[in-house]
Amino acid sequence: MKKRLVCLVLCLALCLATVPAALAQEIVPATAADFDVSCQAAILIDEDSGTVLYEKNADEQRPIASITKVMTLLLTFEALEAGRISLTDYVPVSEHAYSMGGSQIWLEPGEQMTLEEMLKAICISSANDAAVAVAEYVGGSEPAFVAMMNEKAAELGMTNTHFENACGLDTDGHLSTARDVAIMSREMLLHHTEVEDYCMIWMDYLRDGATQLINTNKLLRSYSGITGLKTGTTGKAGVCISASAQRGNLRLIAVVLGAPSSQDRFNAATALLDYGFVNYESMSAALPEDTPKTLPVEHGTQELVELEYTAPGSYLMPKDAVGELTSQITLPSAVQAPVSAGQQLGTIKILNNGSELASCPIVAAGDVAARSFGFCLGRLAQSLILQGENFVQKQ
Repeated sequence: MKKRLVCLVLCLALCLATVPAALAQEIVPATAADFDVSCQAAILIDEDSGTVLYEKNADEQRPIASITKVMTLLLTFEALEAGRISLTDYVPVSEHAYSMGGSQIWLEPGEQMTLEEMLKAICISSANDAAVAVAEYVGGSEPAFVAMMNEKAAELGMTNTHFENACGLDTDGHLSTARDVAIMSREMLLHHTEVEDYCMIWMDYLRDGATQLINTNKLLRSYSGITGLKTGTTGKAGVCISASAQRGNLRLIAVVLGAPSSQDRFNAATALLDYGFVNYESMSAALPEDTPKTLPVEHGTQELVELEYTAPGSYLMPKDAVGELTSQITLPSAVQAPVSAGQQLGTIKILNNGSELASCPIVAAGDVAARSFGFCLGRLAQSLILQGENFVQKQ
């Protein structure tokens, strides 16, 4: 399994290295010089590739308010996936969680709710008390959980981010950037799509109907294709949002930080998402139906070696450059043993109206050793034994 993983990583690196330079230069991010949005910082990215389509002060460190909870949710979903916790677990409420101000569901010390109920409170109503209670449950304490948040941020390459709490309340040193918020939002949406089951709920109830939850993301009711993700507002951060949406195969993430009002926040996110959907398209190139799955091996201990195709499944393209995507496969009729897992055996080219868009390696999925004297001798012995058995059966 480890060898296979290394193989795939090497193949991806080869694939990226062979993408023509001209293709990488086609998508130049728009800036405030092209069109402006009413906020202090913003970015628009393609969710699948991470390609930046628009940026404004994207690396300026700023408070991010409750968008912080994206990281809190990310670590919680990772703990769920690892089996360390479950949605039916009861999460206790500490005095510390109870003391959180701002948006909350008025948890009481000693009260318990299931983790699923807490997640609804965080995703729908952006409840600070629920976020801290969950952080304490997952990490043991909020400081320990915050250390996990910063460790994860470093792992993701969020180089301009530092967390001081799990909910996003204004605290000295609690800072991030539009680019880093986009990175953690993309990580969440790519690997924990179940978050949409919570952040797409418009209204729900807790405590047997006594507590009503109404989603803080009003784009759920106004923007076609919206899929999430998280709003935030504090005195220092201003009004913020990380908004995700999908139309067709194109998935986008728009981050808006420091908007002057809630309406400005939603208008800015709408303008960014509209820009992406109007100007770009995600295209897929399917492999031909007769694509070989194996390749003959000469003088090997196996007659065939399985093949792995490393080409990306989709391509982000400006709409004015979109054509018909086709695949062109180049493989030899056979390969000479020995063969190593990850060894390049051929090439697959992705063509856009006949012009090369990308070139990626076709590699061996496993090892095939060359025939040794001992192997051949063993094969000969097996053959003689089978012939002898057949002869006896005929007598």
